[in-house]
Amino acid sequence: MIFKNAFIIDEQFNKVKADLEIQGETITAIGNLNGKDEIDCSDLTVMPGMIDLHIHGSRLADCSSDNVRDIQTVSRSLAENGITSFCPTTMTLSEDALKGAFSAIRSCMGREEGAYIHGINMEGPYLSHEKKGAQADEHIRTPDINEFRRLREICPICLVDVAPEVPGADAFAREASNDCTVSAAHTAASYEQTVEAFANGFSHATHLFNAMTPIQHRAPGVPSAVFDSESVTAELICDGFHIHPAVLRMAFRLLGKDRAVVVSDSMPAAQVGDGTYQLGGQTVYVKSGKATLADGTIAASTTNLFEEYKNLLRFGVDPQQAIRACTINPARVIGQDRVTGSLAVGKRADILITDDSLRLKAVFIKGKQIR
Repeated sequence: MIFKNAFIIDEQFNKVKADLEIQGETITAIGNLNGKDEIDCSDLTVMPGMIDLHIHGSRLADCSSDNVRDIQTVSRSLAENGITSFCPTTMTLSEDALKGAFSAIRSCMGREEGAYIHGINMEGPYLSHEKKGAQADEHIRTPDINEFRRLREICPICLVDVAPEVPGADAFAREASNDCTVSAAHTAASYEQTVEAFANGFSHATHLFNAMTPIQHRAPGVPSAVFDSESVTAELICDGFHIHPAVLRMAFRLLGKDRAVVVSDSMPAAQVGDGTYQLGGQTVYVKSGKATLADGTIAASTTNLFEEYKNLLRFGVDPQQAIRACTINPARVIGQDRVTGSLAVGKRADILITDDSLRLKAVFIKGKQIR
């Protein structure tokens, strides 16, 4: 199949006029092409499929459920919204509950009905009580490498979240970083503690600015340690609620083209509407798209990556940075950048087609048209 006369977002994330060919699951050629099976993409843009590393659910389906149907619902919902692959993200739960969720996710891998799964993002339970956010306090515990390994035997883990200041965090990170990306999350760590963590196995930061020590001019906090550590990547929730647009613009300037990673952190209420819902055993109230606990604490989002990408353009973030943060940067965080995340010969045909108004016209996942 050849996409003809398109504007292609190429491997360098420049917008160029070209044709793109796919065969089976793979991109096989980009250039001036001809063939029997052609799709006219005049005035349309062909871009890489988006990758969500941090998502808890969608359409009332929960990634922490032990029900395979929930995971498939999330997979379909994401595909319909331009997200071609993802890391289902579990909450802070008991080990038995995590085992149930891990088993359900593993059962879906290779059989996804929409976006495909790279592996699990394990958000907790190794977090700070002080900065727990919407995580269940009663299940927070100190890092346990044996528990981590037991869970990893059930399903691949792409990321594990840890508060750097909790006892045993550095030793855990040094071990776990051999198997996956270790992320600083839900943390009351100081700037100094965070810098030390980045020298001991941590290489990523979860939902930057949220559920962590803030930037103050005499107490720089976790975000300043991230900005100062040039090899560290950081998640940003770009729904307009979690981070002010001015701070997002600042973060993108400081993180540069390779380090910003857009995530949804969406909850089961995503794509449903306002109302009262459950997240990790806690009641969450959604009003005008904003999710909060009863005490006003901001909870997970109700957005998706494609909407966040459009938000970033509206907020004034550089378009090339915005698309990289939704595609190649998350792929690199989990070591999948040679497989997906950009349009290049030999990579998976994870492709979005949009019009000039950024309306999704088609979604291809591993070469198969989903939408």
